Amino acid sequence: MEKSNIINISDQSSSFIYRSTFNLVKSLGIEEKLSHILTAACLLIATFILLAFIDYLLRFFFNSIVTRLIKKTKSNWDNYLLENKVNVHLSRLILIGISQQLMPWVFVGFPSLITALDKFFTVLMIFAAYGLINGLLKTVRDILRSSRAFLDKPLDSYLQVLQIFLIFVVGTLVVSVLTGNSPWSFLVSLGAASAILMLVFKDTILGFVASIQVSANDSVRVGDWVEMPKYGVDGDVLQINLNNVRIQNWDKTIVTIPTHTLLSDSFKNYRGMQESGGRRMKRAILIKISTIRYLDSRKIENLKKIALLAPYIAQREEEIRKYNRENNIDQGIPVNGRRMTNIGLFRAYIKAYALDNPHIHQKLTMLVRQLAPTEHGLPLELYMFTKGTQWAFFEDVMSDTFDHLFAAIKYFDLEVFELPASDDLRHMLERKMG
Repeated sequence: MEKSNIINISDQSSSFIYRSTFNLVKSLGIEEKLSHILTAACLLIATFILLAFIDYLLRFFFNSIVTRLIKKTKSNWDNYLLENKVNVHLSRLILIGISQQLMPWVFVGFPSLITALDKFFTVLMIFAAYGLINGLLKTVRDILRSSRAFLDKPLDSYLQVLQIFLIFVVGTLVVSVLTGNSPWSFLVSLGAASAILMLVFKDTILGFVASIQVSANDSVRVGDWVEMPKYGVDGDVLQINLNNVRIQNWDKTIVTIPTHTLLSDSFKNYRGMQESGGRRMKRAILIKISTIRYLDSRKIENLKKIALLAPYIAQREEEIRKYNRENNIDQGIPVNGRRMTNIGLFRAYIKAYALDNPHIHQKLTMLVRQLAPTEHGLPLELYMFTKGTQWAFFEDVMSDTFDHLFAAIKYFDLEVFELPASDDLRHMLERKMG
């Protein structure tokens, strides 16, 4: 290395510092070429000590002073800055910027090395800037997530889209710095590789489109109860990302499915049920058909003692008497005219019981209906809604309702159909043999 190439900026202070240190080292009787190396080493050590001191000051300022001030404030947004390490990324960015300015002072006698170091620190600056911007984006996400208006929005999907864009920008700038070419030339070269990029990022692109459509159509939110039997999904949505959706099933297992399956496959969302304030109770009692019969006056009088049923029986008796009298019905045969049946009064009792039950929603659909008879009897179905959507509450109300009805059915001389058990067959054989 020639002397003319070692010091080429004589009018700058960096050149003065280098020459002074070089003359001091050379005065020790060391040859000129080795003196340049020792000069650079001494200045490098001094620079590292200075940078270590600056790093200590930055850490002390951000981690002690700024952190204490933030913790004293009542707002939450500055706490999110600390959680996402924005202060750490900012201190790194400042330290790298100072280092980039100091390196030419240290290696002023090595122009080619200065160029390489400048590129190196420029790349570090790009990565540090990415870390800072990424931390700020996460902070914005956390601030929006704390707001009720954005609580059920797929904010992670939006963040990941921005992160992918930032990574693309960072990659472009890094390649541009290392090659010395314009970023636009790199982008033009990517056009030829677009087909490969589409193949590599297929799932990401599908997830990005799906996230936008899911958000725009408001088909799924964080916190919704969704069910997809094909994927073993039956639980609450925990997170909607760009690539996948995390769902916690009721057995506390976590299922992860691709986001685009929310568009390609069907699923059931229970949000409407939860917002309505009622959860559907749809279950039938199988009545043994052979126990269905007309009621005589004595049985009707006994059933009038049921407080919930008495008003209905009185009204029906008046309607039946009026109809039979106006139509001159021969009441000697029960099938003539109109009469009350035990199944009809039991159905009326169930309806009255539901209307009197404070845990049954009175403003939503309430039906007690007969379904088509089967070989297992006549299904008498309860179709109504509980006044609450919590799982435990729903199960308690439904169980209490059917506990009561199974116990009350015998007062109507009705029986619930059930297949013969081993005890039934044994008792029947014992009676025949006895």
